[in-house]
Amino acid sequence: MRGGPDAVSRPPDAAADSSRPAGHRAVTRRATSRGDALLLCAAAIWGGAFVAQRAIAPHVDALALTAIRFLSGALLLLPVIALRRARRRSGARDPAATATALRGGLAAGLVMLVAFVLQQRGIETGSTATAAGFITGLYVLFVPILAAFVGIRTPTPTWAGAGLAAAGLLLLTSPAGLAPSRGDALVLLCAVAWAVHLLVIGRFARRCDPLELATAQFAVTGGAAAALAGTLPRIEALRAGLWPLLYLGPVAVCLAYTMQVFGQRNAPTSHAAVLLASEAVFAGLFGALVGGERLSPGQLAGCALMFTGVVAAELGARQGERSAGPVGGGGAGGMRGGAGGAKEVA
Repeated sequence: MRGGPDAVSRPPDAAADSSRPAGHRAVTRRATSRGDALLLCAAAIWGGAFVAQRAIAPHVDALALTAIRFLSGALLLLPVIALRRARRRSGARDPAATATALRGGLAAGLVMLVAFVLQQRGIETGSTATAAGFITGLYVLFVPILAAFVGIRTPTPTWAGAGLAAAGLLLLTSPAGLAPSRGDALVLLCAVAWAVHLLVIGRFARRCDPLELATAQFAVTGGAAAALAGTLPRIEALRAGLWPLLYLGPVAVCLAYTMQVFGQRNAPTSHAAVLLASEAVFAGLFGALVGGERLSPGQLAGCALMFTGVVAAELGARQGERSAGPVGGGGAGGMRGGAGGAKEVA
């Protein structure tokens, strides 16, 4: 898992222009298509992660799972960081940027720990993969809403999207007028934690290497979870959940996040907004095809309303950024299944 796309302006045409500053990288249609494909693959992987989390829940505790998942992700990203450093022309390290990545990784990693444990606890206590996917996606709405409390203006489309998503959430989690399950409530709190995570990432993402920041926060999340878990799962439990563990660590954390980082280099912001939001749709698709989950017509309508609300709010916010000019903050994303911070530090 898990964020919205990075607010980076993209040239509308592939041809280089003499008015562009030196070093500006033109983006061709082919490169854009590759970027879109990488983002769609990342969203699909993160959507499938909800099914894997549900499959592993009877075997491995939430804290132990978080420790295994993110420590393995951090270890697998270390060679990628080494390769990127080796390819840099200067080869010089920036101590200030490294210190920023470590500070940001500490803060974001602790918040991400809360988000993932809440999400896994919610899945353990009854939230389906489909519901967890769509509810977690509401973090896109919570980010600007929380930002409004610190004086950052929330665009009108965000409030409209929040209204649609709230109606969809009610239909999805409260069929026949029943109260939402405890699991769905925990996942909703997870979405709030993800919103806080993106705001934290936004303070650091532009001032350090995104992969270094991601690796630092993965290490903090995994290390803190391991310390809190106290004991490792039994060998029998690890064997029973081997395939979900391999999917959730190397694939959903390391591979999908790297896809997002490189995909967002070429994909236009509007493309990335919709493609990353499709994570929830993939969660529902994999939940039905692999997990055997079935939703009522009302719940399907709720999913549709939530997805529409999230996309409308995201695209409206990006349009507002373009009309207001360049912005200095970053998002985070991701990393839920990965990382725009973690899910979008790119």
